[in-house]
Amino acid sequence: MLDYIRIACAVPPVVVGNAKKNTEDICRYIAEADAKGADVLVFPETSMTGYTCADLFFQDTLLKACVSGLKQILVCSAEHPGVTAVVGAPLVIEGQMYNCGIVISQGKIHGIVPKTYLPNYNEFYERRWFSSAEDLQQNDVRACELGFDGEERIPVGRLLFRIGEGAVLGVEICEDLWTPLPPSTLMSLNGAEVIVNLSASNETVGKREYRRELVKHQSSICNCIYAYASSGYTESTQDLVFSGHSMIAENGTVLAENQDQIATDYMLIYDADLGRARSDRRKNKSVRDATSFYGNVEPMRTVNCGGSLRGDGTLHALNKLPFVPTSKANRLERCMSIFNIQVAGLKRRLSSIGANAVIGVSGGLDSTLALLVAVEAMRQLGRPASDVYGVTMPCFGTTDRTYTNSWKLMETLGINAKEISIKDAVVQHFKDIGHDPTVFNGTFENSQARERTQILMDYSSVVGGIVVGTGDLSELALGWCTYNGDQMSMYGVNASIPKTLIRWIIEVLAEHPDFAASREVLLDILDTPISPELLPPDAEGKIAQYTEDLVGPYSLHDFFLYYMLRYAYSPTKIYTLACRAFAGDFDKDTIKKWLRTFYWRFFTQQFKRSCMPDGVKVGSIALSPRGDWRMPSDASGRIWLEEIEAL
Repeated sequence: MLDYIRIACAVPPVVVGNAKKNTEDICRYIAEADAKGADVLVFPETSMTGYTCADLFFQDTLLKACVSGLKQILVCSAEHPGVTAVVGAPLVIEGQMYNCGIVISQGKIHGIVPKTYLPNYNEFYERRWFSSAEDLQQNDVRACELGFDGEERIPVGRLLFRIGEGAVLGVEICEDLWTPLPPSTLMSLNGAEVIVNLSASNETVGKREYRRELVKHQSSICNCIYAYASSGYTESTQDLVFSGHSMIAENGTVLAENQDQIATDYMLIYDADLGRARSDRRKNKSVRDATSFYGNVEPMRTVNCGGSLRGDGTLHALNKLPFVPTSKANRLERCMSIFNIQVAGLKRRLSSIGANAVIGVSGGLDSTLALLVAVEAMRQLGRPASDVYGVTMPCFGTTDRTYTNSWKLMETLGINAKEISIKDAVVQHFKDIGHDPTVFNGTFENSQARERTQILMDYSSVVGGIVVGTGDLSELALGWCTYNGDQMSMYGVNASIPKTLIRWIIEVLAEHPDFAASREVLLDILDTPISPELLPPDAEGKIAQYTEDLVGPYSLHDFFLYYMLRYAYSPTKIYTLACRAFAGDFDKDTIKKWLRTFYWRFFTQQFKRSCMPDGVKVGSIALSPRGDWRMPSDASGRIWLEEIEAL
């Protein structure tokens, strides 16, 4: 189960006062939404009459036309049973008129939600015509009292609606969102996962941006999906212009939004991910605490609308590099923000103990970023770059390219640079433990990693420094590090940064004026294949050991990692999304192979993460056992692997 819901916002070309014409347009959009597989379709406020009817709302002719139109919409709904439509109309209940959102599917009115907050300031005079939901004296109304046939009782008031396999929908209307305590907040505390807002928000300078921020904020604090549909420009009359602003947001991110500043007669449709909201709610206990802390959060009735969800996620944007912003401007800002967080963390550690920084420099991506962070931390502390001690430690697998780059980088940054070859020490160690140096196995590789770490630890004592770790989030997730080797340091500046993002951060820093002298070598490092360089080079002296050939593509592993940790998706959902995101890059069998590798390594390598050193957290995903990820070192990954085998 992929847990998507397909939501549509329709903005018909409303004709103010012509309920008959407006009904035809509403039915047209219900049919179109059904054809496109929409689960929920939301219309603007009072979409059957137009919002600017003013005193025409008192006219029996208009009100009867609304009821007649609703009867036609019920017939249309029965012909298109896959769509749950939320239509706006004025209705008379208990002798008072209410501005309502009417939830309809499968030819039935499931419930009526009146507007709670009625604006009565500036250009708004709603209290002249409407009563608030707070004025209701009953929680249901007979169909015949509304002008329909029969004695069936229709729920009315603050309601929730269950759609398909458990999606819970809440309805609020325009001004409700603009208040200190929106009804959607209470709906979310009662379990609503999707909120729809029927709106008629006129346009003024800057209001579009403010409106967008309101929707983003509400979807964020409620951990919900929020769909907003507002009246189009044909609603405009006298002193007001309406823009038809619609958007669909998810957990603080706007997924879809109409781009025209002034629009009408269109439908916005998008798949929203219920799995994200559900995952965040399971983790975020503050949402549940708000329910218990405030005793006035009364339980809401939930009405079962039936049906099934048809959203499959194909209309949901999918970034194959989820850690990396897609737009260049956002990427630049994100990368510099991360770098500054790294620098601040290391600066605090160095200043608190008065230490120098010691880094093993390999000419690879991770050590390069760690070195740049250390140099900037020293600069901000008012200390010279020479207080950073870089050590390059060539051995059997070191190539001329990475060796040269490590030296160029240290020299152009102006740090204290030192070379310590570990070949003789490792050969002696092989003799001591009885290992044949012609056997290129784990012992051959791990001995080098541990020797390098020992040198760094001992050298840090000599120069009064701490060893700054270079390992990244991707390596920690896979356990692609040697226990008590490169797994260990005194502070890890890359600990929560994935491999796919490190590359972009370095690219941004290569263009930064503070590192202009190192630009050429930084670009060559970016162009160098990822390798631990623990096996001898090939006959041409080039890298013979490629990490991604051994452990799998980091683009895939970072994708798996993001969705497993951030949203706790199942292997089935991750696999389905990966096949879509990487179509044309990897075939399904390859994705399945590396997904199996990811889960196997993630579960079996937890013991390395359980004793990892301090490392600065920069994003929503980290693996520190002291904060973000607590997992038994001997937990079984069997059921996850069995699910993958069944794919």
